[in-house]
Amino acid sequence: MADLRLIVGLGNPGAEHLRTRHNAGYWFVDALARREGARLGIDSKLRGEIARITIEGRSVWLLKPITFMNASGDSVGAALRYWKIAPEEMLVAHDDLDLPAGAARLKFDGGHGGQNGLRDLFSKVGDGKFHRLRLGIGHPGDKDRVLGWVLGKPSSLDEASIVDAVGRSLDVLPLAVKGEFNEAMKRLHTNRDT
Repeated sequence: MADLRLIVGLGNPGAEHLRTRHNAGYWFVDALARREGARLGIDSKLRGEIARITIEGRSVWLLKPITFMNASGDSVGAALRYWKIAPEEMLVAHDDLDLPAGAARLKFDGGHGGQNGLRDLFSKVGDGKFHRLRLGIGHPGDKDRVLGWVLGKPSSLDEASIVDAVGRSLDVLPLAVKGEFNEAMKRLHTNRDT
C-alpha cells in the first residue's frame, strides 16, 4: 500500500459552518495541524487552506478545500495535479451519516454513499480509489431531516464523541502515512467506538 502524501478534510468554509456536523473532516485536519504545530494558509490557485507537515519522516500535505462541500473536487483535483500525487496516496476525512457519532472507520476505495463532497471528488478525480477516514455523525432517522442535520451543530455529547473519534484517528495516522494502512485500520476499528 502506498504511503500517504496528501490528507484532505472536507467541509464548508465560514464561521457559520465551523462547528457543524458536515465539517468533521475539517475538524480532523485542524486537529492534525495543531498537533504538528503547523499553520494552515490560503492557497488561491488550489482553492484551499494548505500546510506541509512531517509524519514518520515523510512529508505530507494538508488541504481543506474552501470551495464548499459540493465542489470539493475542484480543489482536490488541482492539488493532486500540482503536487503530482496519485489518488491512492491521498486520505480524505469526511462526515458519515451511516456511522454513529463517535465512530471512526478507515477504508480504501468504494462508493460515495451519497456524501456530496465525495460525489464531487469522484467526478473530478475519476473514481473512488483513495483512502477515506469516515467520521460518524449519526443519522436523524428521517431522510427529510438529513440536510438540516448535517448542516446543524451536534449536541455537546455528540460533539465530544466526534472529537474523541478525531483523536483516536490521529493516534493511528502515523501507521497509515507510512503505508501500514491495514494495521492502522485494525487498531482504529478495535478501539472503543460508540
